[in-house]
Amino acid sequence: MTEFRVWAPKASRVRLRALDADHDMEAAEESGWWRVDVPAAGPGTDYAYLLDDSDRPLPDPRSAWQPHGVHGPSRLYDHGAFGWTDDGWTGRFLPGSVIYELHVGTFTPAGTFDSAVERLDHLVDLGIDLVELLPVNAFNGEYNWGYDGVCWYAPHEPYGGPDGLKRFVDACHARGLGVIIDAVYNHFGPSGAYAPAFGPYLGEASNPWGAALNLDGPGSEEVRRYIIDSALTWLRDYHVDGLRLDAVHALVDHGAVHLLEQLAVEVESLATHLGRPLSLIAESDLNDPRMVTPREAGGYGLQAQWDDDVHHALHAVLSGERQGYYADFGSTDCLATVLEGAFFHASTWSSFRGRRHGRPVDRSRTPGHRFVAYLQNHDQIGNRALGDRLPAIMSSGLLKVGATLLLTGPFTPMLFMGEEWAASTPWQFFTSHPEPDLAAAVASGRRREFAAHGWTADEVPDPQAPETYQRSKLDWSELDKPEHAGVAELYRRLIALRKAVPDLSDPWLDRVKVTTGDRFLTVARGGCLVVANLAGQRQRIAIPGRADAVLLATEAGVTVRPNAVELPAESAAVITVS
Repeated sequence: MTEFRVWAPKASRVRLRALDADHDMEAAEESGWWRVDVPAAGPGTDYAYLLDDSDRPLPDPRSAWQPHGVHGPSRLYDHGAFGWTDDGWTGRFLPGSVIYELHVGTFTPAGTFDSAVERLDHLVDLGIDLVELLPVNAFNGEYNWGYDGVCWYAPHEPYGGPDGLKRFVDACHARGLGVIIDAVYNHFGPSGAYAPAFGPYLGEASNPWGAALNLDGPGSEEVRRYIIDSALTWLRDYHVDGLRLDAVHALVDHGAVHLLEQLAVEVESLATHLGRPLSLIAESDLNDPRMVTPREAGGYGLQAQWDDDVHHALHAVLSGERQGYYADFGSTDCLATVLEGAFFHASTWSSFRGRRHGRPVDRSRTPGHRFVAYLQNHDQIGNRALGDRLPAIMSSGLLKVGATLLLTGPFTPMLFMGEEWAASTPWQFFTSHPEPDLAAAVASGRRREFAAHGWTADEVPDPQAPETYQRSKLDWSELDKPEHAGVAELYRRLIALRKAVPDLSDPWLDRVKVTTGDRFLTVARGGCLVVANLAGQRQRIAIPGRADAVLLATEAGVTVRPNAVELPAESAAVITVS
């Protein structure tokens, strides 16, 4: 016997449509939940709900499987039927790990979970510990970035659906790789979001992507439960090792216990039960270390947060770009500030925002591994008008310098797919909305956005054009070309060095000391020193202590002298000092 349950507190009548019949549901007293038993239904049964007197069938807001797309009926799915082989998996801790961010649809030509499995050995060889998937819950159309998801329990069918995701996670665990899923709980996508028809899922506030969720108004208890149960589903039923929580600054919650803290409490309980670590990583625009401060010390208790300031400081100093939010960044002193203290804006003036921003990090008590740092990611590439990667805007030498500073730094490093071989393919903004009006609105909105920055309409790729999506797929044949294979080898060596030398993975920020000069900097990491020459000519750089040995150099021709190192133009080296 199968019990169907749905929360629809405002409905006067709810029917279940399944097995070619409509079944009246019974309301539970005052709870807003409706239920009905259908003995003949079982896994594989398609079903939908009808509210009040409407004859329009709606998918289940908690659907685990949407084989017909987000507008079609839901299908019953049995989580217990999958044959997992990861019984020996004990998890992957975030501290000490290297993360690899990928988008399932563009990681391989086929764009599925199963085809992604075929490339996992490359990640193992690279030295990756955790694979972070851009959102994989069901969204409108066949492909897009995934941030317009509307079914928060159902893996996207074109990727491979529920079983496909489980096969991917199982294969990752078999290779020692943990899996993080990017989860978007700050808004629903513009098409296929039927949950608000069932109850007060939406609040009065809005954000740049739509209406915010109702986290603190009437009926919000069940909305919060809806979000938390979705998170627990990924971690428990799909054996996922962590969640990256998208734009948590857009979660409007004025309650005494913020949703993030409530989520952290429940995830910690689940981790204790499962006997393996589970990580919550916030994307936050607030520069507020309370996100990653333990609950015992008055914080939210998340394991980490993305750190855009590290990215901006690296990007601006390497590329020379100063537009938009890069205006305050770009000096070596700025880079020194973030390498030593995680945030540049730490209760300091932000010209981009026109106000003071952020809060300082306690360098002696907050380990750097709680900050995820990156040279590239999906946002920083895809939100450029042309989706151009760093190799298109800077020299190979400076690209290698950036990789060295990232992978020898005190933070948790994250790579974006293809970065490790300096992929030449762009990663552009793409959508596949089947509704013509929505498709046109997205395309025109994209062009308007960049017109304000001087781009013409013809220059901005049409997000709805299939070729925009195809252009964004990785070209794996580049790995066979010497110029790309050399970069990949450097990334492998940097990651291996980070894991072999304890000083290079030491997370304590108060042990990091950066010295800057004219287009150069040195980063003291215990008995190691990272020396970077950003200039277009060879430089002799004074160092504290005496150089003993060169552990790694991005270019040949490094010369070690008493209390100094000579580096070729646009290069970096890791040396031991005494």
